[in-house]
Amino acid sequence: KRHFDVGHADEQVIMEEKKPSTKKIHKGFGKLILFGEHFVVYKVPALVAAVKASTTCEVSLSAKTTEAEDGAWSCGLIVEDDRPAVPGYKRKKRDEMLQATNLVLKHFKIDTNKQAVKIRLAGDLCPVSGIGASASNAVSLSRALADALGMKLTEEEINRAGYEGEKGYHGTPSGIDNTAATYGGVLSFCRTDKDPIFKVKKLPTPCRIVYASTGITSSTTKVVGDVRAKKGKGSKMV
Repeated sequence: KRHFDVGHADEQVIMEEKKPSTKKIHKGFGKLILFGEHFVVYKVPALVAAVKASTTCEVSLSAKTTEAEDGAWSCGLIVEDDRPAVPGYKRKKRDEMLQATNLVLKHFKIDTNKQAVKIRLAGDLCPVSGIGASASNAVSLSRALADALGMKLTEEEINRAGYEGEKGYHGTPSGIDNTAATYGGVLSFCRTDKDPIFKVKKLPTPCRIVYASTGITSSTTKVVGDVRAKKGKGSKMV
C-alpha cells in the first residue's frame, strides 16, 4: 500500500457510528516529521511520513443568491467538527481552523455572503499537536470543495489549495505538512525560493512507528517564532 500505519495501537480512536450520507467523502492524511522538524522552514531537507489515519470532509453548497432570489438555504458558513481529538484541542484551535477554512474558500473563490457552505469534518485521525491535523483538515476540505464545484484538480493543485489553508494555522507554513497530507507515503522534502522539491517513496509493506502524544495542544506559529528568535540571536542551538 502507498500509505502505512504509524502509531501505537493504543492510540487508535474508534469513531461513533456514522450517519447515512450520500455525499462523497474526501481525505487528507496525517503525518509525522521524522527528521528536520521546524528547520525545514529554513530550507533544510526533511524526511516526513504520512500516516494511514486521515481527516475526512463532506461539503454541501447552496445555490448562489441573487438580487432577485435567495438560494436554497440562504448564505453563511456551517462547520460541523466531528473529528476525535484530545481534550481542549478543538476549542484552542477553533479560530485557526475557521481562518484556514476561510482561506481555502477564498482560494476557490467562494463567497459565503452569496452562497451557503456546510462542512463536516470527521475521520480516524485524532488531532494532537505534531500529527498534521491542520494540513489533513485543509487538504480534505480542498478535495471536497473541488468535487462540490465540479472541478477536476490535479494532486499538485490540491496541494496548493491545502497550502493556502495551512496559512490559517501556521502563518508561514513550510509546505511539508500539506504535501504529506496530499500525496501520502514517505517523502523527502526541501523548501526553496520557488516551489519545494520533494520525492515520494512508496513502501512495499506498511511500517509501524510508536508515536507518543503528551496531550498538550501547542501553537506551531509560536514554536516557529521561538526558533526564529533564537536563530536571529545566533544561538548555537539553531
